[in-house]
Amino acid sequence: MVIPNMSALDLSKAIHTKQVSCREVMQAFLKQIEKHNPASNAIVSLAPLKGILSQADERDAQLARGESMGWMHGLPQAVKDLADVKGFRTSHGSPLTPLTPSTIDGLMATRMRAAGCIMIGKTNTPEFGLGSHTFNEVFGATHNAWDARKTAGGSSGGAAVALAQRMLPVADGSDFMGSLRNPAGWNHVFGMRPSQGRVPKPSVPDMFISQLSTEGPMARTVPDLAMLLSTQAGYDARAPLSIHESGAAFAQDLEANMKGMRVGWLGNLNGYLPMESGILEVCQSALQVLETTGCRIDNTSISMQPEEIWDAWLVWRKALAGTNTGAYAHLPNWREKVKPEAQWEYDQSLNLSGNQLMKASATRTRYYQSMLTLFESFDVLAIPTAQVWPFDVKERWPQTIEGRTMDTYHRWMEVVLYPTFAGLPAISVPAGFNAQGLPMGLQLIGKPQGDFELLQVAHAYELAAQDLIHKRPPGI
Repeated sequence: MVIPNMSALDLSKAIHTKQVSCREVMQAFLKQIEKHNPASNAIVSLAPLKGILSQADERDAQLARGESMGWMHGLPQAVKDLADVKGFRTSHGSPLTPLTPSTIDGLMATRMRAAGCIMIGKTNTPEFGLGSHTFNEVFGATHNAWDARKTAGGSSGGAAVALAQRMLPVADGSDFMGSLRNPAGWNHVFGMRPSQGRVPKPSVPDMFISQLSTEGPMARTVPDLAMLLSTQAGYDARAPLSIHESGAAFAQDLEANMKGMRVGWLGNLNGYLPMESGILEVCQSALQVLETTGCRIDNTSISMQPEEIWDAWLVWRKALAGTNTGAYAHLPNWREKVKPEAQWEYDQSLNLSGNQLMKASATRTRYYQSMLTLFESFDVLAIPTAQVWPFDVKERWPQTIEGRTMDTYHRWMEVVLYPTFAGLPAISVPAGFNAQGLPMGLQLIGKPQGDFELLQVAHAYELAAQDLIHKRPPGI
C-alpha cells in the first residue's frame, strides 16, 4: 500500500477499516512534502510537525472509540492562501497583508474541518490571486509538477502541484478566470469550477454582485472531486444567492450511460482565440476518447461575437478585481509593494461608472441567454483549458500567442471566461501532453446548475482514459 498514490476515497476507507492509521497516513504525506516541496514550493505556511502528528493521534483515538468525523477523517489538507483558516496567516501572496494568523475559519475550511481533515498549511497563490501564474513576493514561485522550469499556472497553482506530487490527497481552490481549471490542466489533475452559488462564500464584502469568483475542488480522480464538492457545497443563509441544494447530492455513484450524450466542440471559436501549436490536436484526441463512451461530438460555436463578450467581461473584471485590490490602496507606499498587475486592476476600476457596469451586465444577460439556446442542441460543451502550454516560470505572462499581441496581462487566458461569465459549471480534465511532456487540459462545460451531470460525463471520460489519467510526474 503506497499511501500517497491512493485516491482520497480509498484512503478514507483504509483509515476507517483500520488498514492504516491516521498517523501513518500523515507521516507518508509529510514525507512527500519533505521530498518534493522544497523544489516545487506548492505548500506554504506549513504547521509544526509535532502538532500535526498530535492531531493525527487524536483522530486515531477517536476511531478507537468508534467515532468518525466524516469521510476526511485524518486526511491532511492545505487550503489555498486566499481563504481564511484559523491558526494560519492569510497572506493573499502579498507583503501588504498582516503577518498575524487568522482567528477564524472561512466557510469552506469550516466544512472540510468538520468532515475530519487536519489542516497542515496553505497552498501558494499569485498576489491577490491575479494572473494564472503562481508567484509572489512573500513565498516565491510555484513550479510545475512535470517540469520545474515551467509555471504551475494559477491562481490555485500550489493546490494543483501539491496534488500532482502526492503531497495532498485532495485540494481546494477558487476560480475567477480559470484559477481551478488552468493549473489543473497544466499539472494533469482534475479541477472544477462549480455553478455560480454552489459553494457559498459569505465572507466577501458584497454578496450580490461578486459572483464571478467561486471556491471549489481539485482532485486526481473524479469521484474524489465529487466527494470534496459534497463537503464544500450547500446553502448558507449568509450568502443569499447560494443554491438551495444539499452537497450530499454529489456523494452519489457517478456511473451513467453516455450513449447519445451530445458534446459541442468549441475549439478556438472559429479562429478567434489564438492557440499555441498542438493544443487543439491534444484536446481533439481527448474528445475521441470521450466519443468511445457513447457521446456524440459535433463542432459548434457561440452565436455572439466573442469580442463583445470580452469587452463586457473586462468591465466586470475591472469592477470586482479592482475593488479587491483597492482595499489596500490606503496603506503607505502601497504601489511600491504591490505587483503592477494589481495596480493596473485598481487604476482601471477608478473610471468605471454604474452605467458602464449595467450595460456590461445587459451584455452578460444576452450571453447567458445565447448559451441556453446552445444547450438546446448540446448537453455539454468542450473547449481547451488554456491557449498556451506551461511557460517559463521566470516569465510574468505571455506577451504574444502565435504572433498576436496580448493587450492585457490576462488576455492570454480568455478561453476560460466563457463558463465563468455565464455562471456555468466547468471541469478541466487531463487531455494529454505535447512533445516536451507538458500537460494540457480540456474544459467540459455543463448546463446551468448541472454540476452532477457534468461530473458523470467527466467520470465516464476518466474511465475510458485510464492509461492517460494514471501517468505521474517525473519522480513520483
